[in-house]
Amino acid sequence: MSPKSVRARRAARRDIEEAVAYYADEAGEAVAHAFADAVATALRLIGEHPGAGSPRYGQELELPGLRSLVIPRFPYVAFYVERADHIELWRVLHAKRDIPAWLPEP
Repeated sequence: MSPKSVRARRAARRDIEEAVAYYADEAGEAVAHAFADAVATALRLIGEHPGAGSPRYGQELELPGLRSLVIPRFPYVAFYVERADHIELWRVLHAKRDIPAWLPEP
């Protein structure tokens, strides 16, 4: 089976951009690039193996199909839903945030 494309919602793109900017300011460009690479690696994994993520938050928040995957080496979690022809990336949030409060969209 061929990998599915990952399409990021506006909120997910903003989450990633803000995290990259934070790492660039606080830890330097090398760390910011490492974070961006780790996100790209996680998104490839999600596209190739959509069932790899945990359904925990989807069950807790009663959001059917929602899965989450920890970004390797960083305290961030990617939240996504598998669709028939693609993966919809909802958010990429810091693990210490109040996930239930930040995750839903209006």
